[in-house]
Amino acid sequence: MKIIFAGTPQFAATALAAICAAGHELLLVLTQPDRPAGRGMKLTPTPVATLADTNRLRVEKLSSLKTPAAEVLIRQTNPDIIVVAAYGLLLPQPILDIPRYGCINIHGSLLPRWRGAAPVQRAIEAGDTQTGIDIMQMEAGLDTGPILLESILNITPDETSDTLFTKLAALGAESVVQALERIPGLQPVPQSTMGATYAKKIERAEARIDWQQSATSIERRIRAFDPFPGCETTLSGERLKIWHATVCERSAGVTPGTLFNVARNSFTVACGGQALEIDVVQRAGGRRLTAAEFMQSFSISTGQQCI
Repeated sequence: MKIIFAGTPQFAATALAAICAAGHELLLVLTQPDRPAGRGMKLTPTPVATLADTNRLRVEKLSSLKTPAAEVLIRQTNPDIIVVAAYGLLLPQPILDIPRYGCINIHGSLLPRWRGAAPVQRAIEAGDTQTGIDIMQMEAGLDTGPILLESILNITPDETSDTLFTKLAALGAESVVQALERIPGLQPVPQSTMGATYAKKIERAEARIDWQQSATSIERRIRAFDPFPGCETTLSGERLKIWHATVCERSAGVTPGTLFNVARNSFTVACGGQALEIDVVQRAGGRRLTAAEFMQSFSISTGQQCI
């Protein structure tokens, strides 16, 4: 099958690698332009661009598909199908209408739950126990198209976005190869009109921990925001990122945000309900430390406040 692939992060690169291995003819790879990254803010290609270059595939780094030039490019390429995975740009209707078999999207949730930009993080944050991959026929609405193929994956109690992305990337790669083998025989199933939720983009402002929330909610968010943007708090005037914590009981009379049970190798923070024993923490500019490692170089005491 003659394919245009559109994607940007590693999640998409995993799918692109599987499509290449399956022997399909990749006419063109679309990805986002190079962006500054790392401490030196050096212009860096996307994971999809890097993989495409390695495989000597034609790559176009467009900032928009809503231009006459973009539409001409797609029409002249004349694909049988366009495969989209975390591309980050909307495909306008004229482009959706070009391929013989339309456009399909590899989406990291069980639609209609978690339509939108951050389905993996929002599923963990909400405490979902299942997610999966939907191969969806694209239409003008945001993740509203009919489902061609669905694969379910359990979310473990200690799942982070990092670990779940890795699992879903592998499942998405497997699923899209299956879908491409079976098109046009797959029957599209309309999404349910019930249970739709929106997974809004993760913003850095959400990283600040509100200790008035329940310990369970905060612990979920810590896992959901690992590795980006990380959950943070301020202690003794220093910004800290919390990467792992364990829900435990709160001592009576301790207000949210207050440290208690401070020992040589551990400390606990009271929350709006129960408390969190802090397991892994990171100081600005440093590496992740266990609580024991952190307390060797950072003096804290019972009664201090996290804000």
